[in-house]
Amino acid sequence: MDEELHSLQRRLIELRMEHADLDAMIDRLAEQNPLDELALQRLKKRRLALRDMLARLEAEAAPDEPA
Repeated sequence: MDEELHSLQRRLIELRMEHADLDAMIDRLAEQNPLDELALQRLKKRRLALRDMLARLEAEAAPDEPA
């Protein structure tokens, strides 16, 4: 159980780091001229998928609330 929780926490950290990296890449790409809209759209789509994955994993990691 502890090992599973540890690996889940590690995965959450990795995904948060990747999300932050994508944020930085999106910011840099948005400043470029000419703007590569296709690349920007793909990065934003990936960032959204990561955000959804993070939300699912965080829900798994949260302890069940007693009724």
